[in-house]
Amino acid sequence: MRKYQALLAAVAVSMGLVGSTAALAADQYPSKDITVIIPKNPGGGTDTTARGIINLMQEDFGTVKFVPVNKPDGNGIVGMQEVAKAKPDGYTLGMVTVELAMFPHQGKTDLTYKDFESIIAPIAAPAALIVPADAPYNTLNEFVDYLKKNPGKVMMGNSGVGAIWHVATLAFEKQFGVKVKHIPYPKGTADIAAAMAGKHIDGTLADPSSFKTQVEAGNLKILAVMADSRTNLFPNVPTFKELGFDIAIRAWATLVAPKGTPKEVLDVLRNSAKKVSEKKEYVDYFLKQGIDPTKIIGEDANEMMKKDDLMFGEFLAEIAKQK
Repeated sequence: MRKYQALLAAVAVSMGLVGSTAALAADQYPSKDITVIIPKNPGGGTDTTARGIINLMQEDFGTVKFVPVNKPDGNGIVGMQEVAKAKPDGYTLGMVTVELAMFPHQGKTDLTYKDFESIIAPIAAPAALIVPADAPYNTLNEFVDYLKKNPGKVMMGNSGVGAIWHVATLAFEKQFGVKVKHIPYPKGTADIAAAMAGKHIDGTLADPSSFKTQVEAGNLKILAVMADSRTNLFPNVPTFKELGFDIAIRAWATLVAPKGTPKEVLDVLRNSAKKVSEKKEYVDYFLKQGIDPTKIIGEDANEMMKKDDLMFGEFLAEIAKQK
């Protein structure tokens, strides 16, 4: 009996030490450089977003540096897995993208939003219906009418089979009962924009910020955006919702920590992110990059990822049944 009581006492002391050590670690956070894994190639929207937010947060961390590392393999899955499996101590962070809400339902990974804790989502870009400036339609309804008269003939560029802008186009087809010809450009929106400029495709549903230069140059036009409210980059463009169609698909990128990261550590990171997101420099940086910034912090970003996981799960299951 005495041995048993001694064992319990030892366990209690041990747990107390572990708890106090964790608290001490949180109190001292951060005490060394923080790795930030970016699951996309350098120069793209996710990379630009990640580097922007950590550079702005840097002033709160003194001599401690954020160290960005690009790991785009496996369409970003490799990088996101590395973040999820990292020690949850706040010294390995990462960006996760909207594909996290899609890939599990496509059998590509077991990772979900449940493997992470959100810090901030600086971007949640809506899909926009973009067509050449000389296209014979100027509104969403005119475009839909044209599709119904020309089923399967209109070529729509997307970011690769099963990727966000492909799914947005599938959702568009389902919403309006139309059919288009899907043309994949896995390297991203730059190739889609070039294809439209060269008259190789007739349009796309994609992040409008990637086409800002060509829209302003008069080469392309935006008919509507799949969002609940208008984008600051194109305030004169109506939303699908205000035109009577309740459909919203967005491409987000969220700075996260691994699940299990102590609340005290998350508070340090979230408070810094919230602080910088309220500064003029934050808005100026993203608008200069052609990105319409958001400031979805902590639990609100977790809820956004959860909501989209549910939405994509239901939608992709429906699509699979139709095949």
